[in-house]
Amino acid sequence: MRENYCKIFKRNGSEYMKYNIGLFNDSFPPTIDGVANTVYNYANIITKNGGNCTVVTPRFPNVIDDYDFDVVRYSSLPISKKFDYRLGNILPVKSLSILKEKNFDIIHVHAPFVSSLVANELVGFSKKNIPVVFTYHTKFDVEFEKRMKLKPFKKISTDFVRKNINLADEVWVVSEGAAESLRNIGYKGDYRVMRNGTDFKIGKSSEDKIKKLKMSLDIMPEEIVLLFVGRMMWYKNIRLILKAIKRMPSDIKIKMVFVGDGSDRAAIEQYAKQLNIYDKCCFAGAVYDRERLRDYYSIGDLFLFPSTYDTSGLVVMEAAATGLPSVLIKRSCASEGVYHNQNGFLCEENSNSLKETILEAISDLDKLKQIGINAQNELYCSWEDSVKAACKRYEEIIEEHRIRRLQKSRRFRK
Repeated sequence: MRENYCKIFKRNGSEYMKYNIGLFNDSFPPTIDGVANTVYNYANIITKNGGNCTVVTPRFPNVIDDYDFDVVRYSSLPISKKFDYRLGNILPVKSLSILKEKNFDIIHVHAPFVSSLVANELVGFSKKNIPVVFTYHTKFDVEFEKRMKLKPFKKISTDFVRKNINLADEVWVVSEGAAESLRNIGYKGDYRVMRNGTDFKIGKSSEDKIKKLKMSLDIMPEEIVLLFVGRMMWYKNIRLILKAIKRMPSDIKIKMVFVGDGSDRAAIEQYAKQLNIYDKCCFAGAVYDRERLRDYYSIGDLFLFPSTYDTSGLVVMEAAATGLPSVLIKRSCASEGVYHNQNGFLCEENSNSLKETILEAISDLDKLKQIGINAQNELYCSWEDSVKAACKRYEEIIEEHRIRRLQKSRRFRK
């Protein structure tokens, strides 16, 4: 029988209890992003394996949360029409009372904004001294530099994020690249690398599914299929992909398949037309069904993910699950653990280097398949294993916190 990921533990030598875990984040489905996906998988796997888990997140209009775990939503406002996100409000006392009744043993915060404020407000309100873990998912140094032109606003935002992170009892990062970003915003404390996983099981889709999908996309048998999966936003370095496709020799038959949606999609498609490569591209849109998404990975010969923005390339792991090797930018977070010509391919951040690396990869298709198998063996990590490691650390943190409180109580009595 498989071990529970959120194990039952013994307290006071007699009573067995399960951990009550609070997962706090500023986004959750129907908003789809990497962090929302992380929180969902934590909650789903912990609950499946006998743990008690509650997601705390801003309210989204007309959403019914039909999950096996509890979701507590608090009042929110739309951020903008362009972004499908909600800005949460600080909880009123009534909402804090509801959360206090959850009797959390540990709180795990995944965003350094309202979620952090709510979590710390709850800790103070409950008077229980609950340990708080914070995971740094996003390169906020890059985000602030890109979105804020005035230095005073950058400083205020950076100070705000750093202050909220400093309030946590333990800080996790999803990659060493994320840790570098964390240092760039001035965080000086300790951190622990806790990598994310994927809900994909190992293996490709059936040959029948692969054949049907290729037919529906008008992909010819002789065409090499290059694949991108992610938000259709320029910051994902999609311009680099299009320029590399433009540079490809005319005798190389390829089909570039983009899976995803986003506010830059129309502009990206228009740019493909300007480069006269639109006929070599297929824009499939967002694919939410996970098995259908597996079909897309399964038709690919090579996965292109030139993003230097992402702190953890979950799509690279999804590709690896199906034996699909990736082309990544050297020294990017997504490239951590990837070795050129062994379990993937690495290039410089320019279109010519990307083009040459693609040509190198597809020059020997048998070798390419072996590199895909290596990626599957060396890069794949399931969400089950990732969450299991997190829950093991939760247990250690709770116990360490209990010992510190006990020692403090004894010193006080003396």
